Amino acid sequence: MDIPLIDIAALSSDDTPARATVAAAIGHACRDTGFFAITGHGIGPGLIEDAFDAAREVFALPSARKQALAIARHGHNRGYVALGVESLDEKAAPDLKEAFNLVWTDERSRPPNVWPPIEGWQGRMQAYFDAVLAVGRRLHEGFAMDLGLAPDFFADKLDAPQATLRLLHYPAEFGAGAPQGRAGAGTHTDYGNVTLLATDGVGGLQVQRRGGGWIDVPPLPGAFVCNIGDCLMRWSNDVYVSTPHRVLPPARERYSIAFFLDPNPDALVSAIPSCVPAGEAPRHAPVTAGEYLRQRFAATYGKAAGAG
Repeated sequence: MDIPLIDIAALSSDDTPARATVAAAIGHACRDTGFFAITGHGIGPGLIEDAFDAAREVFALPSARKQALAIARHGHNRGYVALGVESLDEKAAPDLKEAFNLVWTDERSRPPNVWPPIEGWQGRMQAYFDAVLAVGRRLHEGFAMDLGLAPDFFADKLDAPQATLRLLHYPAEFGAGAPQGRAGAGTHTDYGNVTLLATDGVGGLQVQRRGGGWIDVPPLPGAFVCNIGDCLMRWSNDVYVSTPHRVLPPARERYSIAFFLDPNPDALVSAIPSCVPAGEAPRHAPVTAGEYLRQRFAATYGKAAGAG
């Protein structure tokens, strides 16, 4: 298997050598494919299954109700994205998927989320959001240790993150009969620091090999598929790699839940010193995470959708 499976349970322990071993395994994957899968994350199967149930419920709403929740109406990356609205591959036809986004918010400095009219739905999804956010922050301790930093280096850069939980639905009517040149999700790299993906067991996700061709990501029950985003690649001075990936139109209906953990808007993304070879300049100029992600969102959604 080209994508390693890593048990991260030791990251939650006080066993320093065991934590270092896990960090090194994560770091190797981040330098190689930029993708890895994790077990030992501490999120029970019941919580994951309920999140998928909630996703099915929101996408089953009548079209008019979903359109009333659309990002195009509410802005700030919150709400519904209809089929054919988004093009992750900016040079290709629109993706054959629909999505629903929830974001981290304190409801003071950032607008509140847009919630569907489903009783109890908000509490269920908030519980999942909080759980996967904790895992994402834990992974950053592994990144920090691998890069020669204090384990808490990223902590104050992720306490008000630009984090997005994205429910995704790839309808069954496409699959092998998809129009020529159309993808479930076009070839792209993710924008932020790290993505944690839960899938329903239906295939379709592919990762691009360095030398060409594609790796099929197999179903991994109970595991999260993780990948490095462009922002963390930039932070590591390109030591870590953000790898192109795509989703083919699935052979049958497919659901997945992606959690994108991106830094606080005011976090300065500047090359980590240990990642810059002696005598060389950093490959990228410093930029705030907020400005960097605004630029990336604008290219995908256009100005009408907002990029908060």
